[in-house]
Amino acid sequence: MYKKIQDTAAWLKARMNSTPETAIILGTGLGHLANEIQVDTAIPYSEIPDFPVSTVEGHQGQLIFGKLGGKEIIAMDGRFHYYEGYTMAQVTFPIRVMSLLGIKTLFVSNAAGGTNPSFRVGDMMIITDHINFMPENPLHGPNIPMGPRFPDMSEAYDSELIDLANTIAAELKIKVRHGVYLGTQGPTYETPAEYRMFAHWGADAVGMSTVPEVIVARHCGIRCFGISIITDLGVHGKIVKVTHEEVQQAARAAQPRMAAIMREMIARS
Repeated sequence: MYKKIQDTAAWLKARMNSTPETAIILGTGLGHLANEIQVDTAIPYSEIPDFPVSTVEGHQGQLIFGKLGGKEIIAMDGRFHYYEGYTMAQVTFPIRVMSLLGIKTLFVSNAAGGTNPSFRVGDMMIITDHINFMPENPLHGPNIPMGPRFPDMSEAYDSELIDLANTIAAELKIKVRHGVYLGTQGPTYETPAEYRMFAHWGADAVGMSTVPEVIVARHCGIRCFGISIITDLGVHGKIVKVTHEEVQQAARAAQPRMAAIMREMIARS
């Protein structure tokens, strides 16, 4: 695996015209943030050696090199999920590649169901911590020599970046929430009983991504910041049938506010 990571990083380096230290992963319905990027190069995942290919609607499937907030960045326009049938090694492969490309900070976004009764559809939740409820830890198996065997996770989401996001949100008069994100395997949405259980565990939002990527990023020594868009509610009395199309629509509606915060964070960090 490590040889494949090195080979893919070398392949991309030969095609890069910049030296970015910031990466962004655009989640469900949030691909329009790519429109904020001054694109230098966009490479379809299908052309990148050993890269998986996005199979979920709303994930474009390309690696973008360009500028956002005046800073050079890499953006994943579409991510990979365990429920698509990929292994955890494949899901997190791009994170390791980006680490070898020099990435120091990772911004992640996702669509999530809110389990906090004070949340509303369209809220943006800054992720302060997470619960890994996926069937496998992405670091399971022989340790890839990009970090320690037992990485510390006491600050999975960087406190300085959270403080910066709070400052920018206040300046822009954008309301943000804060909470714990719980990652599940998917692809089913949660039952009412599961929502109640997750809320009892301390989760404020539930989704099917982000956790593996952040675990691997922290293993590689990359700082992480995450935002969840609350696209449906898993709160007693407020649970309704939801479709993927409705989740995408809710995420797209919140995108301008998320883009404003992330753009300014990148400019200042």
